[in-house]
Amino acid sequence: MHFFTSIAANYLPKARVLANSIKKHNPGIVFHLVLLDKVPEGFFIDDEPFDSLILPKDLGISDIDSWTFKHSVVELCTAIKGHAFIKIFEATGADKLVYFDPDIVVLSNLEELSNILNMSSIVLIPHQVVPDDDDGAIVDNEICSLKHGIYNLGFLAIKKNREGMKFLHWWRDRLLKFCYDDIPNGLFTDQRWVDLAPAFFDDIFILRDKTYNVATWNLTHRDVRSQDNGVLSIEGSPVKFFHFSGFDSGDQEVMLKKYADKNSALFKLRKWYVRELDRQGQKELGRTPSQYSFYSNGELITNAHRILYRSRNDLIEAFPYPAVVTENEPCYFYWLKNTYPIQFFGKDQIISASEEQLMEVLNSRSWKLTLPLRLLAKFIRKCRSAVQHFL
Repeated sequence: MHFFTSIAANYLPKARVLANSIKKHNPGIVFHLVLLDKVPEGFFIDDEPFDSLILPKDLGISDIDSWTFKHSVVELCTAIKGHAFIKIFEATGADKLVYFDPDIVVLSNLEELSNILNMSSIVLIPHQVVPDDDDGAIVDNEICSLKHGIYNLGFLAIKKNREGMKFLHWWRDRLLKFCYDDIPNGLFTDQRWVDLAPAFFDDIFILRDKTYNVATWNLTHRDVRSQDNGVLSIEGSPVKFFHFSGFDSGDQEVMLKKYADKNSALFKLRKWYVRELDRQGQKELGRTPSQYSFYSNGELITNAHRILYRSRNDLIEAFPYPAVVTENEPCYFYWLKNTYPIQFFGKDQIISASEEQLMEVLNSRSWKLTLPLRLLAKFIRKCRSAVQHFL
């Protein structure tokens, strides 16, 4: 079987841990790395646990400069997944392909998954497979699933046949135009789209085995134990893979303390994971900014900049290379700065302004007109911690 993950450069240590864990338990598999970023200094594919490196330019997306600008880093790494599935199928001749989020660790052999793909075209895993009883757990788990998606798209397995490819082309096309973190409008990157998949496509296998995709959002019904040989198990069966979703934000540790026994083997697994990340370069690479986070002059691209750009076709047509800043010809950066000088670029100016100057800004027509956009940006910031829980 073939596997892949999709990352920005700061997730390279996690991808290394993932790839090593898959290969340890599944000899002979092929692992592909899709890197939505510049290649880090000192990266040589022959020295890595990856069998191939796929870059944005390899995926055949038209208007890629404009397309990447519309997305945050998280949105981008999920929006590319449909294209990557199809590219890898076409380039390798593989008949089975599995996507894993980079913050997953495989703990057992996955031959059973290959057997499932022998019988089915598409394999999905729900966030939860048993209803919760406690109101707090219902809010943390089931209501979050209603917001973010029933199925966790940290995992997706596809067989290259008629129905599998039919699904992939549909999903790829939706992600091309509508892969945003926009919960109020019914979107959460690539996940919410797949809620529709069982209605649109046949031959889907819903994998309800509790040993797959163990994570903090389903620990209320998954008692993970350590056997004498150190193997983690649930109800006597080895855990297939564990998902460290929300690790960087701290949410994973918070929810682990809430839903796992303090002596749980999962805390030992977390300590091991921290050590492995450090061994794979977390301290050096973990805070590496994405190349898509900045304009060509080094200025930060904010979510507000992206949302405004993607919401207006006139801006998309006028500025096909929105991240490129030029002095002698029109560019998005200077258009934005001249049109919204304080709202989008002048935070420091507002802080240091006099009360009279501040009131002039707050009473201005442009400030009032952009109120909905600023409220949306504020809402997105508040949702980020909850979002990380389900990535």
